[in-house]
Formats: sequence, C-alpha cells, structure tokens
Amino acid sequence: MSDAPFRPLETHLDHEAALSRLRSALDGAEDGELFFERKRSEGIVFDDGRVKTANYDASEGFGLRAVRGEVAGYAHSTEISEAALARAAETARLAIGDGGGVMAPAPSPTNRRLYTDADPIAGLSFAAKLETLREIDAFLRDLDPRVVQVSASLGASLQEVTILRADGGLVSDTRPMTRLNISVIVEENGRREQGTAGGGGRVMLDGLVTRADWEAKAREALRIATVNLRAEAAPAGVMDIVLGPGWPGILLHEAVGHGLEGDFNRKGSSAFAGLMGQRVAAPGVTVLDDGTIPDRRGSITVDDEGTPSGKNVLIEDGILVGYMQDRQNARLMGVAPTGNGRRESYAHIPMPRMTNTYMLGGNAKREDLVAELKDGIYAVGFGGGQVDITNGKFVFSCTEAYRVKDGKVGAPVKGATLIGDGATALQQIRGLADDMALDPGMGNCGKQGQWVPVGVGQPSVLIGGLTVGGAQG
Repeated sequence: MSDAPFRPLETHLDHEAALSRLRSALDGAEDGELFFERKRSEGIVFDDGRVKTANYDASEGFGLRAVRGEVAGYAHSTEISEAALARAAETARLAIGDGGGVMAPAPSPTNRRLYTDADPIAGLSFAAKLETLREIDAFLRDLDPRVVQVSASLGASLQEVTILRADGGLVSDTRPMTRLNISVIVEENGRREQGTAGGGGRVMLDGLVTRADWEAKAREALRIATVNLRAEAAPAGVMDIVLGPGWPGILLHEAVGHGLEGDFNRKGSSAFAGLMGQRVAAPGVTVLDDGTIPDRRGSITVDDEGTPSGKNVLIEDGILVGYMQDRQNARLMGVAPTGNGRRESYAHIPMPRMTNTYMLGGNAKREDLVAELKDGIYAVGFGGGQVDITNGKFVFSCTEAYRVKDGKVGAPVKGATLIGDGATALQQIRGLADDMALDPGMGNCGKQGQWVPVGVGQPSVLIGGLTVGGAQG
C-alpha cells in the first residue's frame, strides 16, 4: 500500500461523482457523511528470549451513513470505487426511508493540530525495534535473578481519515499511535508473580525506545512483580479505600464515564439519566472528558463525524452538567455535539465515546488521605473490570494494593476486588489529593463491539465504604 498522502477523492473517486452519490443517499435525511479510512499498523512481540510475533497490517475502505431521527442507515466497503459507492448509497438510503428531514448544520472547521502526522512505523527501522526489545529482555534478567520470563512488545500505527459531507465540506485527520508494553514474571521459593508496565501515545517511536524511557518501564514492571511476591490474601468486607493517581482512573472511566455518554442517557438506560443539574457526586468532585490534550492516546483533532474535539466538563463541583455527545444523540436531545462521535474503523457506525476522561485534583496530600484509613485498602494498580451501565455497578480487580491499619501502610494484598456502583462511589468521596495525573497511555475502551484508544486520570482519592472482595484472613 502506498505511503503517499491519503486522498481518496483524487486517487480513487471523482469528487463530484462521490458528492452526487452522497447527496442522493442523504435526500430527506437529517445528517450523514462519507467516511474514508486508510490504516497501517505494525506489532512486534519479543517473548522469553525470542521473537514470538511480528505483524504488519494495512487496510482501507469507506463507510456511508444516512441518519433520520433515531434511524441510521450504514453501508461500508473495502473497495473504494464509484460502483461500490453507488451500492452503499442505495443501501443507506433504503434504511432511512422517505421523509422530509432537514439537514443539520455541518461541524465547524478547525486548523488545530494536536499531534504529528508523521508515520511512526517508518520512523524507526525494524532492526532497531527488535534490538530494543532484546535489550529490555537482557536488562531485566540481569537486574534480578528471580526473573524467569520477560515479554516486551512494540506497536505502531497510522490512521488517515477523510470525511465528506453533503455540503461539500471535507475534513481530514492523520492519527499516529505508538505503545511499548513490558511484562515480567518472577519466581521465589516456588511462588510466581507478574508485573506489567507500559505506555505511549500519539507520538513517534523514537521517544519510547530511549534507554531512559524503557528502563523506567522495565523497572516498574519488576517492582510490581516483586511487591506481589510478598502479598498476603486480601481481606473481605466493607471498608474505606484510597485509590492512587493516574491509571486507577480506569475505575472512573468504567463506573462513571460510560454512564455519561449521550446515547445511554437519551434512552434512559444510564444510572445518570434525568439527573442533569442535580448533585451526583460529593462537593469538590469535577470530572472532564478532554480530547484536546496534545499527543495523548485518547486525543483526537476531530472526531469521526468531523466535529472538533472538546474539553467537556461532565460533573462540576459534584453537579452533573454535561454528557458526551455525537451528532445524532445531541440533535435528538436538543444540545450541541461535543466532539465525542467515534468509531473503530470505516466498517463501524459512530457513537458517543470517551476520549481522555479524568477527575481534577484537590488540596489534600496523598499521605494525609492514607493516614485517615483506620482499616482499609490503598489501591495503586488495576486490571480488568466489569460494569453494568444501567445501574453503574462495578467489579474491579487490583493488581497492586496494600492493607492499611491506623493510617500505616502495611503488607501488599493479593486477590482484592473493589465492588460498588459508580453513583454511590461518587457520593462517598471524602478527599481529593493534589497529585492528579494521567495514565501512561495504555487504555482501550470497548462498547458494543467497537474498540477505541482512550486515556484516564485522577488524583489520589479517598472513598468511604466500598465493598472489598477477597479471602478472609
């Protein structure tokens, strides 16, 4: 596939013919667009001293959407041609039927750039990438004789999108992405434990493979693994919790963020539906979704409908003030779109999705929040979790956590799960530290079978009365 700039209306289609087909598909519609995408990605996994996988993928295609009311017709194809476009236009048009819809105003244009448009795959040779992974493996094995397995991976991709609207407006965005992941297993006295670390963003690979960067990640993965070697069985019961800064914001993302997406609230299926303007969190709690942070994993210059991304306040000082919106749900709810219309690829229809979702910090010190725990848990790292959007109930597993008694941090605990519901947890926040941080750039979010890159963040947070699932002891 060519490395030339992606200009589908110059290389694949006649511009006027494509515009004519789009307009015929959107006759009587209220919204819609023609979304073109070309994507290239590369991934290398170095596992246990050898190359496990090395993949390169390339794809391109288009999706045509016609929207009227709550109905959306969507057709997509891997073939960018006038014949394929004609078939897609007919399919999308049939789905919405006849009607007298009035086309919604087009998104406002923007000249803002939040990240480079350079190709991160080409920015570093394959040999240099492989050598970096070998160095990580050797470094960790030399660092600690308890290391029995190392897995390190490098990934890079470049997504190019072009969006054509019925008014002739054309929006393009070129989105790089890179990520380095390190996982290590240590063994001592027959016991094995694992630690992982990583990160990245919309940056070139050369920034991720400097010695200082990967060594810090490698040491962090090893630290977590060795901490868990001495972890005790987690207690069970209702207790107060302090969540650490940064990546623990994944709990906020899942337990609260999805419930603040426009489609769930328009349909009344969110635990936050109908609560606009009401108190949904403790005073001092402010939550934002911000797609405008330069170079971040969840950032987008424009969303997948062409709307510029925004810095959107969702909860302000505990009061619900906004939802994340795509164009269709915003129109049906009588509000403005917020730049959150995202899709996994040209083969998927856009929907309201998070970008970088985080909670602002407060004035307390982390150590003072921990000192308030009489018998609780200090949770620093999280793994997987599950959430029910309709009631906000969540279950999250901790990958690094400590028992705290009388304000003193004690032994690490293993097998701790945090159980609760997002709405109640927000109300039970009793303290916010001044150490707000964003995650290192490793989040992916799933919704209705679609996956998109996201970011999370928060300060250290003291939450009262969460249920901890673990082993009695």
